[in-house]
Amino acid sequence: MRADRLLSLLLLLQNRGRMTAPELAAELEVSVRTVYRDIEALGASGVPVRAARGPEGGYRLMEGYRTRLTGLTDAEAGSLVLAGLPGPARDLGLGAVLASAQLKMEASLPGELADQARRVRERFHLDAPAWFRDADPVPYLEPIARAVWERRVLRTHYRRWRGEVHREVRPLGLVLKGGIWYLVALADDAVRTYRVSRFQAVAETGEGFTRPAGFDLAAYWTKSSRRMEAAMRQGTARVRLSPRGQKLLPMQFGAAGARALADAGPADGRGWVEVELAVESEAVATGDLLRLGVEAEVLGPAGLREAVATAVGVLADRYASER
Repeated sequence: MRADRLLSLLLLLQNRGRMTAPELAAELEVSVRTVYRDIEALGASGVPVRAARGPEGGYRLMEGYRTRLTGLTDAEAGSLVLAGLPGPARDLGLGAVLASAQLKMEASLPGELADQARRVRERFHLDAPAWFRDADPVPYLEPIARAVWERRVLRTHYRRWRGEVHREVRPLGLVLKGGIWYLVALADDAVRTYRVSRFQAVAETGEGFTRPAGFDLAAYWTKSSRRMEAAMRQGTARVRLSPRGQKLLPMQFGAAGARALADAGPADGRGWVEVELAVESEAVATGDLLRLGVEAEVLGPAGLREAVATAVGVLADRYASER
């Protein structure tokens, strides 16, 4: 571990020029005292590190010195696919590996390209999770990721909506969707999707497996997502929306809300419009539409309108009884 850290320190100084001990400590996630010891170790090994005191002080390499120790390990090369996702890389246990790989890649680039890469990193950042929602706890993500990589069969205990199940799975890949991790795995001769946070226990069986020939994770996920969306959207609701409700609809219903607004009828004198909105089951749609509050009126179907009216009546009675 220390050898890896010394190389990372060396590459930081080579790529970024002068850096202070606190800056190096923050990058390497170690104490300032450890940085001092590592700087001494680099100097003792013949690396020309120069130290300067004062406000403009810090450590830098002697002018013109460059190391060629930039070869990527297998793990570092594999981690580069997560280069824009530092958070998920950390979740997978690859944070330090990815940081090392990025430093090596940057050190191997010509000066102008290295500067451009740094500018991109400084100006663009991808934050996968949605607003106002904490990330799922995923205590078994690392062993699952290891099993995906090493093609190892897992014995799992999984919590479903309909109850819990014990099953052996052959993990084929991991997908990060909206800040939520999903495992795609072969189980009982069928490819299935599991939400990683719902695993109650995971253990390797010691048995390996062969991936299905030609399996394409991205293609499977696209097809599976479309099938799931079609299954979820079981009906259509006719809804009147106020001007504010029209702004809320895409926020509450995502793409389905945006599509409904795009096909909305003409506004009346008060700015209200009528839309056809794809919704889930009546019970789910009732809760979803209630989130629009007084900015929406459900016109149909009759069963959904009655369900919303009943829910509103219950709420009105409840709050009236507490006065």
